[in-house]
Formats: sequence, C-alpha cells, structure tokens
Amino acid sequence: MRAAWRRVPAGRYAVGCEQGLVAPAADGSPLLTDHYFPCAEREFPTLLVRSPYGRGLPWSPLYGILFAEQGFHVVVQSCRGTGGSGGAFHLWRNEAADGRAAVAWLREQPWFTGVLGTIGPSYLGYTQWALAAEPPPELRAMVVQVGLHDPAAYFHGGGAFHLENALVTGIGMTYQHRGTVPFLRAALRLGRRLRRVDASSVAGLLDEVPWLAEVLAHPDADDPYWRGASMAAVAERLTVPTALITGWHDVLAGQALAQFGRLRRAGCDTALLAGPWTHHSALQQGWPEVFAESLGWLRAHLCGDRSGLRPTRVRVHVGGERETWRDLADWPPAPDRVNSWFPAPGGRLVRRAPAGSAPPASFRYDPAAPPPSLGGPLLSRGAGPRDNRALEAREDVLTFTGEPLTGPVDVLGPVAARLRLTVEGGGRADVFARLCDVDAQGRSVNVCDGLVRLRYVGEAAEAAEAGREPVEITVPMGSTAHRFAAGHRVGLQVSGGAYPRYAPDPGVGPVRVTLHNGSALTAG
Repeated sequence: MRAAWRRVPAGRYAVGCEQGLVAPAADGSPLLTDHYFPCAEREFPTLLVRSPYGRGLPWSPLYGILFAEQGFHVVVQSCRGTGGSGGAFHLWRNEAADGRAAVAWLREQPWFTGVLGTIGPSYLGYTQWALAAEPPPELRAMVVQVGLHDPAAYFHGGGAFHLENALVTGIGMTYQHRGTVPFLRAALRLGRRLRRVDASSVAGLLDEVPWLAEVLAHPDADDPYWRGASMAAVAERLTVPTALITGWHDVLAGQALAQFGRLRRAGCDTALLAGPWTHHSALQQGWPEVFAESLGWLRAHLCGDRSGLRPTRVRVHVGGERETWRDLADWPPAPDRVNSWFPAPGGRLVRRAPAGSAPPASFRYDPAAPPPSLGGPLLSRGAGPRDNRALEAREDVLTFTGEPLTGPVDVLGPVAARLRLTVEGGGRADVFARLCDVDAQGRSVNVCDGLVRLRYVGEAAEAAEAGREPVEITVPMGSTAHRFAAGHRVGLQVSGGAYPRYAPDPGVGPVRVTLHNGSALTAG
C-alpha cells in the first residue's frame, strides 16, 4: 500500500496502536474500538471514524496509520452489530446516539484534549452527519468523503429501486467486516444472480441481507419507516466547518452537492472537491488528492495551520478533451448561458426546437429484456465512463446526436432532460436519459444520467395511452463539469431503464413510449 501512497506526504511520527478497546454504545452494547496515536510526548487532536465495515483493511491504513503519522489520535470504531461490536445493526436508527456515546467515552481518555474532528467515506459520512445532528462542543471539523446523508434517496431516488447499488451495499455491510474470503464469496454470488432478470435472483440475496428487504418494501420517502433517516436538515443549521469530497461518477455525488448547497445557505464554513472518480476510485486513484484535501482541512480547523487550504471554496475536475482542475468561487457557478438541445426526427439533436408535429422517435420497452446498465455511478467495477456504442445500437434505446461542434462547449452544473411522452400499453413507465460526449470516431462516452419512474393516473392515463395528449416530465441527470471539444458532438440517450442498476417496475408489461416535440436537453 505504500507504493500506492507514493504521492502522499511522508509521515511526521511513528505510530502506535491499541486494538480491541471497548466503548459502550448508547444502550450499553460493547463497541469495539481501535486507537492509533503518534508516538510523541505532546498533545494531539482526535479524529473519530465510525464504520460498519470493520476496522481492518482499508480503514486501518487509510485513516488509522496515515492520519496518526501526521499528528492525530485516530479512533476507529465498529458500529453496533458489526465488526465484533455488540447489539444489532440498523441502517440509521442508532448512529446519532452511538456517536454521542463514543464522544462521552473519549472524554474519559487521558490523551483526549477536547479537540475533535470526524472523517470517512460512504456510510462513514452518514455517521458523521448523525453526530452533527446534535454536535458535541468538542466537534470542530468534519470531512465527508463520497458520503451518504439520505438513505431513502440512495435506495429509491427517482421512484425506482436502485437494485445493483442496494445489493452491493447490503453485501458490503453484511460481509466486509467478516473478512476478505466471506466478502469475496458473497460478491461472486451477487454477480451471478444479477445476470438474471427475475425476482428469484433478488429474493435469494434479500435472504442474506434481511434489513434490505425492509428497504425494498418502503419505496416512498414519506413513509413513516424513513422518519428520522435523512440528515439533510442537519446541513441547514450546521456551524461545524465541513469539507465535502465527491466524484462525478460517485453514486452519492448528488447528495454531496445538495449538502454543499445547504451548508452555503446556512453560512457554514465549507469546501467542495469534485474529481473524476467513482465511489471507489476516490479512495484509490484519487487518494492523493483526497488525502491532501482532508489533511489540509483538518489541520486548519483542529491545529490552527491554514497553509494546506485552497484559496477558493470549490475545486472541480473538468473532463473532456483536456482534463484539468478548475478553482471556483461557488457551485454551481453562475452560467454564462444555459445550453439547450432538442431531439428531432432522424436521431438529430438540434439547437432550435424543431417545427412541425411529427414525433422525433419511439421505442418499445420489454421488462423481460430491459436495456443493460453500462457505466455511470455504480458500486461495481463497471462504473464510470464507458463506450456506449453497443448500447446505443439497441432498438429500445433512442439516440439523438448533434452536429460537430465548431468550438468547445463547457457544461458546469446540473443537467436535465425535459421530455414530452405518451405511453401505449399501460399507464406506467420508467424513463432513463443520459448525456454523452461523441468524438470524431463515433465513440460515445457517458457524462451523466438519471431515471424517473412515471405513473399516469385517471384521465391523463387514458389520454396518454391513446396517444392523444403527451405528458411532460423532467429527468434530473445529476451535475457535471465537462468540456465538449471542437469537432465532438453532444449525444442524448432515452430508454426505458438500465438493468440491473434499476429494478424494472413490477407493474409494467411491454409498452411503447413515444417522444414528442417540445422535449429538450438542458445543461448549465
């Protein structure tokens, strides 16, 4: 791992470790805790890392060792019911109380100075937000890396169940803390089952992850089941300085950007780093940048050393022809103009809304053979940018492509597709839209995307089915920072799904979806 860290600054101190300490949870359950510390006779601030994934690889080296050798006490704790800790794990209900219990335990330790920060990725971000719901006075800084704050949106955003990412998450939380071999076996079983488009493939996995069956059974974010799960409101009143780190192909990028906006509106000291990463590559290929950002923020707010801070609040990686980093005052930046493109007959994407009434195109969606998911914000190895040409060759995937650009076009901000549709064969449909960058050789690479589950009701359903009256929907496609180079073309995909990333709607049979004039792709 040292070879992978060759761009990480050298440590300042040798590191010692106390393993298997026991701290009581809010209900008295024993939470196993490891303490990493710099071997030096002086006081150091403390970082709290609370994880359901165990305390070994990769958490012990990435956080325990690397931050301790930079001059921090690092406490890595297994959440309730994981990694040998007592009690039963629940996806969110215990983290706020158990986080406060961990701080109470810290106050009893002779090396604790009363200066505390938190750090960690993914669900380790959720444990930070939960603690910040009632922040202890010792909490001086947070670093949320590719972090979660809203479980309901993670599993059911857009109205569809995010099948693949949900199952990978469940397998990770169930098996990763048990060791490498059980985790790899479970991951292999998952891969085999996801190749089949049938309910039995999901049911078998839900037997292994019982709490995930509860999540699947509650698709509505307003369901009482989810009460107290979202930590979005924490950012609306937070005063603890908080750095947010994400990647443009991170499954939680939207959550990070939403929290950044809330923190800014609250006047909280905050910073944003968005790189060219997936959820996992942020902690692998992106680790030197992520580590430097995290270390600079923690030193500034826990040690009074601001030399590692960036001069601007926001730093984003701009993909495309010449990939570069760009420093910005805020996100999203105020656009010089909003770019708009319009689907037109013949698979064209034009800059002016087409005249006439002929629908641009239609496709038949069959839930028994849905379009496959390809790249994008996944937790699997296939995440990130991919060549979409084989996907776009399918008859059930509409593709609209613009003319070669005469000059570069920058897209920095949110992207959305406003679509006017009719659905024949049923009053329900899923609509998946994707923005692509098409080069001079015709290679089409995904930039960002999204899905919305559409349900017609009452007279609107009858009119839509009969093809008389289109219904307008907006498909949010996330945000990006991307430059379309001169000579490249802007591409838009529209289809009925992306399996196994999204579970098909069980109430839908084969349908025909027609796209009508008045549809548009908009990008900042």
